[in-house]
Amino acid sequence: MNTEKRSQTLTMQQIIDNLPVVVFEYTVQPDGSRDFTYLSTSCEKILGIERELLLSGSYPMKVFIHRADWPHFEQNLELTIREVTTFKWEGRILNAKGQAIWVEVSGDPVLLPDGRITWSGVINDIGERKELENRQREADRRYREAASLFSELFNNSPMAIVLLDSEGNVQQVNRGFELLFGYTITELRGSSLNEFIVPAELESEGNDLNSLISAEQVVKIETTRLRRDDVPVSVIIYGVPIHLEDKTIGIFGVYVDITDQKKIEEELKIRNSELDNFVYKVSHDLRAPLSSVLGLVNLARMPGNDDSLAEYVKIIGDKVDQLDHFISDVLSHSKNLKLDVKTGAIDFESIIHKTFQDLNYMTGADKVDLDLKVTGPVFHSDPWRIGEIFRNLISNAIKYRKINDDTCRVYIRVDVTDEQADIEFKDNGIGISAENLSRIFEMFYRASEQSQGSGLGLYIVKNAVDKLNGTLTVHSQPGIGTTFEITLPNKASQLLS
Repeated sequence: MNTEKRSQTLTMQQIIDNLPVVVFEYTVQPDGSRDFTYLSTSCEKILGIERELLLSGSYPMKVFIHRADWPHFEQNLELTIREVTTFKWEGRILNAKGQAIWVEVSGDPVLLPDGRITWSGVINDIGERKELENRQREADRRYREAASLFSELFNNSPMAIVLLDSEGNVQQVNRGFELLFGYTITELRGSSLNEFIVPAELESEGNDLNSLISAEQVVKIETTRLRRDDVPVSVIIYGVPIHLEDKTIGIFGVYVDITDQKKIEEELKIRNSELDNFVYKVSHDLRAPLSSVLGLVNLARMPGNDDSLAEYVKIIGDKVDQLDHFISDVLSHSKNLKLDVKTGAIDFESIIHKTFQDLNYMTGADKVDLDLKVTGPVFHSDPWRIGEIFRNLISNAIKYRKINDDTCRVYIRVDVTDEQADIEFKDNGIGISAENLSRIFEMFYRASEQSQGSGLGLYIVKNAVDKLNGTLTVHSQPGIGTTFEITLPNKASQLLS
């Protein structure tokens, strides 16, 4: 029987020694001393610490418990001894080479009759598990970091971005999209964008775009979309499919607002056209009076010509004056385009009276009666451009007066407020026909056969008003007269601020 028990004991010991854990017994004596009283032989293989060294009591726990984990270990151990409860702890120990090994320790207490308490349990090497956990934590951290970076990029991008599912329905939009189109994600989620921002005439384009992207093609198109208030927006759309395991699971749509760019392009086309027209008209209108002058000079040189030279000189003088006025208008136009807007106090009465004096050389100027009234506080704007506006309007009123009438009347009313100046300029001249009225602000356009001017006057007026951020409207009836209504912002408040 003793042999059988001995055999069973040996078999059990072999099983314990071959376990992938360290089996331990930790005993607390009645006098308070404590230490390991048993360790399986796998101790050195698993923990890297000699079994006999730990059992000898000459290797205090504080030496082989990792310094950072010691406070937690000591707290758990003291509580377990005091309350005689199950001991559980996870942390690092240091092997004989000073290498850290992650272990999990658990043991249950037994109170012996002689007052001793023993905890029996196992110490398990959890290094691989910890490495996997660390890798998972690192992977989770990188994922969160990537997700955070993407979220920041998506939400704070100045471009409008929409995320669609594989069916083309809205899943998310960023702030840039809401600002550009005026729709929120609450309104759009789960719906097709075609219902909201695609113009009716471009519906097939919107459907084709979704089909192309779903077919795994990166798309770039320049087109038009609609804001919530139905205002069209010129955009470049980039469509990028999102793939997962060779399958399209979603679509990124990026909208770049090029409305301002398109306006600039259109304005550039207009300016280029105007430049071509300008060069042609300038060359023509410069050559015409010069050709007349040269013709008169050649006539004067012809033998036997008994025409009045004084009449020739008068005609030449008129042509030179015409040429001088044309060059002056061209220079005014160039100056208006290039000169920065400067702000100063405007004395409307002084500017208007001086303009009439400067134009008294014009035929019929002496037959113009002025009715002027200016009301309101001090007005601030660009003095030169204000002067140009009135110079051209008054000049036109003189040119296009009724020839048969003894008196031409010009009524000017200026009503100034802290915000703006409302200007009404009215004459009782020949007026402008309806078919010509829409073109009078075009460069070099002459609406009347009575005109001997450059055709730049009202073009300069319109451009000057635009430079001052004002508005200009015109009403006219043939035989009755013409009224110009101009509103200009008062820059006085800007000077005070």
